[in-house]
Amino acid sequence: MPDKLEAAAAAGFDAVEIFETDLLSFDGTPRDVAHLASDLGLSILSLQPFRDFECMDQATLTRNLARAEGKFDVMAELGARQLLLYSNIQEAAVGDPSRAAADLSQLAERAGQRGLKIAYQALAWGRHVKSWRQAWDIVKAVNLPALGLALDSFHTLAPGGSLAGIEDVPGDKIFSLQLADAPRLTLDIATWSRHYRNFPGQGDLDVIGFLRDALRAGYEGPLGLKIFNNEFRASPPRPLALDGLRSLIWIESEAGRTYLPPPPALDGFEFIEFAVDNEAAEQLAIVLGRLGFRLAGRHRSKAVSLYRQSEVNIVLNAEPDSAASEHFALHGPSVCALALKVDQVAPALARAAALLSPTWTERTGPGEHRIPAVREPNGSLLYLVEPAAAAGMWRQDFELFPLTGTQPGTPLKIDHITQALSPGSLDRFVLFYRTLFGLIPEATIEFADRFGLIRSRTMKNTAGTIRIPLNISESPATETSLFVNQAAGSGVHHVAFATPDIISATQKAIAAGIPVLPIPANYYEDLGARFGLDRATLAKFEQLGILYDADAQGDFRHTYTPNFSGRFFFELLQRNGYQGYGANNAPIRLAAMANLRQQGHY
Repeated sequence: MPDKLEAAAAAGFDAVEIFETDLLSFDGTPRDVAHLASDLGLSILSLQPFRDFECMDQATLTRNLARAEGKFDVMAELGARQLLLYSNIQEAAVGDPSRAAADLSQLAERAGQRGLKIAYQALAWGRHVKSWRQAWDIVKAVNLPALGLALDSFHTLAPGGSLAGIEDVPGDKIFSLQLADAPRLTLDIATWSRHYRNFPGQGDLDVIGFLRDALRAGYEGPLGLKIFNNEFRASPPRPLALDGLRSLIWIESEAGRTYLPPPPALDGFEFIEFAVDNEAAEQLAIVLGRLGFRLAGRHRSKAVSLYRQSEVNIVLNAEPDSAASEHFALHGPSVCALALKVDQVAPALARAAALLSPTWTERTGPGEHRIPAVREPNGSLLYLVEPAAAAGMWRQDFELFPLTGTQPGTPLKIDHITQALSPGSLDRFVLFYRTLFGLIPEATIEFADRFGLIRSRTMKNTAGTIRIPLNISESPATETSLFVNQAAGSGVHHVAFATPDIISATQKAIAAGIPVLPIPANYYEDLGARFGLDRATLAKFEQLGILYDADAQGDFRHTYTPNFSGRFFFELLQRNGYQGYGANNAPIRLAAMANLRQQGHY
C-alpha cells in the first residue's frame, strides 16, 4: 500500500480508494493509512468492496449489518465517507428486488446516521443483480440520501451493455464512476475482469462513450480507475501510476469534460535515425547502398550522415556526447529516433505536456535547426517535423550532395516500423501512441515462434501513412525476446520498405550483395496448394526468398534481409490492396532467422 500511495501522489492523482485486500495486508492501522495519504497530499474517497449483503436470511442479515458497522468504524479512521457495495453473488441470495430494497434501506439508514454514503454496484456476475438498471431500480425504491448508484465501465460494457437510459438517473444519485478498459477476450466474465482489465485507451471497450453518457446524465464527481491486471501487478508502480493518470486526462478530454490540444495530423516518417559508431556506420552504409540508398549529405558540424532513397531519409549518427551515443552505448547499432511529419509542432508539444509525456531537445550548435522531440516509454526519441520546415532543416544543417546519374534500385517508401517490446510493456505503448498521436490500435494477433508465442498489435493512423506494429513475447527464447535481451531493451526490430515491384527490388538487392533469408522449399510447395500459384511464380519466389499471403483486399509479397549485428533487419514488400503484415508467414520467417543464428551467421 505505501508504494501505491506514493506512486499515486507522485503522478499527480488527487485521491484514492482503499481496496480492502491492501488494507488487510498493511502492517499498520487504518489511521496510519490516513496519515500516510494525508502527508502525501491524497484524500481517501472510499473503502471497497463490501460484499454479499442483501437478500440473505434474517440471521445472515443481522450479521451483515454488524459487519457493516465494523466497516463504518474503519472508514472513520481512514477519513473515507463512502463504502462501495457489490451486488450479492451468493447462491443463497434470493431473487427479490423488494427484499433487496428493504435490506439496503437498513444499511443506508445506518450509514446516514454516521454521515456516510453507500454506492451500490451491480457485478456482471451477480447472483440476481447484474446490470446498472437493476441496481438503479433498487436504489430508487430505497429512496434514501445515503444510498446511490456506482457505475463501472467494465461491468457495463463487457457483457455487451451500455448506459442507454442513464439520463433517467439524477446525476447526484450517481455516487461513484469507475473506469476500466479491457481487450476483447472469450473468457468467463469474472476471470476476464480479475486478470485483464487495463486503462482507458488500452483495450477494446467503448469507455469514451460510457463516460460521455454518464456526464450527460449529470455526473459531476471524480473519475476513478479500477484495474485488475496480472501484468500491472508485476510492474513498477510509478510508471504505472503515470499511465493511469494519462489515461484519465485523455478520456476526460475525449468525453468533452476538459480540453486537450488535438492530436497532430501525421503524414509519414521524415527520417529514421540509427545510433552507430564509426565502424557500424561504415558497415550499415554498405547495406543501405546495396538497398539503393545513396550518401546524400553530411552534417556541417557533427559526425552525422544522411542517406536517401526516393522519399526515405536515413540518418547515421556517430556523434560523441549525444543522445545517439548514449543509445549506442546501451543498445549497440540500433534505431535511436524516428521523426514524424506533423502538421503543427507547437500544439503537439502542448498536448504531450498535458499528457505528462516528457519532451526533449538535442544539443545544437550556432545556426543549427532545433528539432523538438517526445520520448517514447522506452526512452527512444520521436522527433516532430513540420513538412514546411523539413527542406530547410536539411539544407541548414547538412552539406547536401547533388544527385548525379540515375538513382540505383527500385523506389522505396516506409511501409511500417516494427518495435520489439519488453514483457509487460505493450499496453503502455498502446496508450502512448493512442493518447498523444491519435493512432488507432488494430486487433491483437498471435503467431508462433518455435520457442513460444508472440503477440502483436499495430498502431496506425487513418490514412495508413504511419504503421507501427508492436511485438511482445513472454517466452525468453523467441526471436522477439532474444532481440530485447541482446539489445538491452525494447526498440525497433525491423524497418519495412514498400516497393511497387518486389521482384525487381529483390533482384537488384541480391545483385548488389544482399543475401536473402533462406526459406525452406516445403513452404513453397504448401503455398502453391493454398493459393493456386503457378509453378513459374513459385519458382521465382523461391529463388528470391519471397513470402506470399493474401486477404479479401489483395495479396502481399515480402522478403527479409538477415539481421544487422543481431540488432535489426530490413523487409522489402509489395502491397496489392492487402491490409495486414504477413502474420501467416511470421513462423516461417522466425524459423529461418533462428536457423541463421544457430549457424552462427549473427
